[in-house]
Amino acid sequence: MSQETDKPHLTRMHDLDLLSQMIRIRRFEDKCAELYTQGKIRGFLHLYDGEEAIAVGIIPVLERRDRIVSTYREHGHALARGMPMGVALAEMYGKREGCSRGRGGSMHLFDRATNFFGGNAIVGGGLPLAIGLALADRMRGDKAVTACFFGDGAVAEGEFHESANLAALWRLPVLFVCENNLYAMGTALALSESETDLQHKAACYRIESEAVDGMDVVAVEAAARRAVHAVRETGKPYFLECHTYRLRAHSMFDAQLYRDKAEVEAWRHRDPIVRFQGWLEANHMIHPEELARIETAVVAEIDEAVTFAESGSWEAVEDLTRFVYAEPAT
Repeated sequence: MSQETDKPHLTRMHDLDLLSQMIRIRRFEDKCAELYTQGKIRGFLHLYDGEEAIAVGIIPVLERRDRIVSTYREHGHALARGMPMGVALAEMYGKREGCSRGRGGSMHLFDRATNFFGGNAIVGGGLPLAIGLALADRMRGDKAVTACFFGDGAVAEGEFHESANLAALWRLPVLFVCENNLYAMGTALALSESETDLQHKAACYRIESEAVDGMDVVAVEAAARRAVHAVRETGKPYFLECHTYRLRAHSMFDAQLYRDKAEVEAWRHRDPIVRFQGWLEANHMIHPEELARIETAVVAEIDEAVTFAESGSWEAVEDLTRFVYAEPAT
């Protein structure tokens, strides 16, 4: 697909691809939750259920030379960018075959081959990194775009305001993607921010901005095309606020006592997969056997990833301090 057009090419094959990618992320997350309860994935685990339309709508619009900086809820971003599923799962298992040799876990997926600069356990921690990457591109005269994903909670951090200010001041090619799921851990956005339309915060720094329904993959892709085209042509930052909702808890440790069950159920009716699949079915653009093929292929890929992760090796004890400090200069 051309990177220069604003509208998605809604061919039937493209529609099936969008649905397939969202289902792939959802089923992977379902498996991760299962493996976590079995004690095979340890530490923190932040799942992406409900937000798949954002990763699938934005990341494929980017070019290979573009960079992606993510947040701790990054499994969907990594898969959409092309990280092999087995490598991602091996990292969560803590295996040496993982993308960070098992040292980073769920919140620190990284893939040099796809310019995926990974997640960050620090809220808003990826924002300064994105500014640095974009500054390097500007100094070299490259036309690459750095897309930085973060949640609504990060907008309250100093890193956001510092990064937005420098991006505007220095005219840096950054696409800021705020996945606004209404809750920073257990704090509702309305209880922590006097201005809940987060795109207005970017506008304060004279950054072009817009908000989009993050539960509508077609709307997200259309907005992403506008945004990426603008950043690439002007070299200036762009802020995209995606209104979304996490259908699972903040993390697997979260009892969700702060969310009303009726609210969660209401958002389930806006599930991006259910909505898009329903639209395809209503318009006779997908057949039951095609959906069955998608599900079968995804299950097979997940089974292969589990086998890869479980058969992986542990990092040698004598190498545990490797990568902690720089190697001595010779």
